[in-house]
Formats: sequence, C-alpha cells, structure tokens
Amino acid sequence: MSRSKVVVTDFIHPPLTHEEKILGEVADTVALNAFSEDNLVGKIEDADAIMLYHFISLSEKTILRLENCKLIVRCGVGFDNVDRAFARSRGIDVANVPDYGTEEVADSAIGMMLTLARGVHFMNSRLQRGEGPWVYEQVRPTHRLRGRVFGMIGAGRIGTATALRAKALGMRVVYYDPYAPDGRDKSLGIERIEDLADLLAISDVVSAHCPRTEETQHILNDETIAQMKRGSILVNTARGGVVDAHAVLRAIEADHLRAAALDVLEIEPPEENDPLMQAWRDPSHPAFDRIIINPHAAFYSEEGLDDMRIKGSQNCYRVLTGEKPRNVVN
Repeated sequence: MSRSKVVVTDFIHPPLTHEEKILGEVADTVALNAFSEDNLVGKIEDADAIMLYHFISLSEKTILRLENCKLIVRCGVGFDNVDRAFARSRGIDVANVPDYGTEEVADSAIGMMLTLARGVHFMNSRLQRGEGPWVYEQVRPTHRLRGRVFGMIGAGRIGTATALRAKALGMRVVYYDPYAPDGRDKSLGIERIEDLADLLAISDVVSAHCPRTEETQHILNDETIAQMKRGSILVNTARGGVVDAHAVLRAIEADHLRAAALDVLEIEPPEENDPLMQAWRDPSHPAFDRIIINPHAAFYSEEGLDDMRIKGSQNCYRVLTGEKPRNVVN
C-alpha cells in the first residue's frame, strides 16, 4: 500500500517534528514554505491532505488541480483564504483549528487596549524622540478603566475569553453578535446589544472578534467608525478585512479616535507606499503616536504554535485513516 502525502504549504518549515510524529506511520510530510499560490504549481497536485497557514490562499485554480486531496486544514481560526465552496464541489473537506490561540489573541487584545487606554504607547513614543515635557499631562484626559465600556463585535471563543479578561478589569462588557446563541450574555455576566450602532455609540473601546465574511468585510468603516464615541479606542485582532484601516487613519487624523491597534491588515505585509504605513512611520503625523501595528502576531506563543501544528496534523491523520475530520467549515 502506497504512503499518503501531506503538504504543508506555507509558514512552517523543517524540521517537521510535530507533523512527522503524528503522521509518520501513514504519510510523508512535505513543507513547501511558499509565499504565493503560484509557488504551489507542480508540488501539490498529488497531495492527499493539505495544511495551509496564512501566507497564501487556495483558490479555484489550485483546488481544481488537486487529484487525491481529501482534506484542506486551515491551521488557524479564519478560513477566508480557502475557496470553501469550490472545495466542497470537488468533494474536499475544509477544516480549521478554532481553539489553538484563544488565550493568546485575547491576551493580545487586552494588552493592546491597556497600552492605548493608559497612554503607555503615546507617552513612550513621544518621550523617546524628545517630544513634549516629562509629565503625565501629555495624555490628559486619561480615565480609570473600571466602569468603562468594552464593546466587542463577535462573541465566539476568542471574544468570550476577551470578555472575561475585560470584565476582570472592572469594565462593563457589551457585545454585538447576531449569531451568538441566546443566553451567552447571562452565562458570562455581560450584556448583549442587538444593534451595532448602539454598541458603537456607548463603547469606550471597540474590539473586533469576528470572522471575515461578506457580511463583516469592512464592518468598521468610515460610517461606522463615525458612530463610535469621540475619543474611543479601536482594536482589531480578528481579520484584516473586518476593519477598513484607511478609515481608521482618517478618524485619527480627524481626532475622532483617540487611538487604534491593528494586529492584522488586509494585505500582509502591506505595500511600502500604503498611506497608513507612511503616516504610521512619520513622527510628525498623529498616527505615529496613536496607532499600534503588529505583524499578525496576536495568535503567537510557543505553546499556541505547537497547538496549531499538532491539531492540524491530527485532523489529517483522522482522514487518512478513514475517520471523519473535525471542525469542517464547508
């Protein structure tokens, strides 16, 4: 009986310790370290299972060439970089790993919020370049967090973990999520808001925790950001497309937003001539002191990275040994 083949498309490179430990009995595992979909041509067609991370996408043109594939595992929470519908039409399951970085992303969202709400980033940035006096007045007015409103868009696994952390800080936690089951608010001791505009109007911090779909693409845009309280803070550790980053820049320039933290962007890495990046790197622009940008890193810890590799490999093993995959999203 011939051995199966599992292809790790991107992000992970040898040694494939976790993958080979789990899959070694049934499959040969190959890491391509690809940075574009075109890099996969001639290397992926005979794969029995694919482990995909976040550097590249699998579109119809690639899926069409797959001859033996039974499963595509998106080794992460979001799965918008796979054409799930076309994969289903070809009889290929698409699954994700929804529980690998829950704590890490929640910690990152709260960490970014604290850094901005307490003025830590603002003061450090200005004092580091010798701007302004050595006094706390640079960040006036800054308010106590207890009693402030932490508004979440999305109340899934990560949103729930974030809510518990914000609640522990004494914040009033509210959320907008039309797909969350009834009673989640009661079990967590937080408040459900039925209308996004109402949530935006009362929140001192708005934190995105929803997947990117046609419905959530740019759910935070010029119009909705304008509905946020003047002087509020925006945090995005979800998906880049959930927030129009250029609308964030315009809101900072207009002094409507106090600050923003963007762990994810629509194009990663961004183009050098992107207006957001140019403003963020310009010490004379307000974005320099008031916007934090990270390289899609909120998910990361050594333990979380191990989890995504192990859980993704385990799902491939299930399918290659005749079992049903878990966490199918198509």
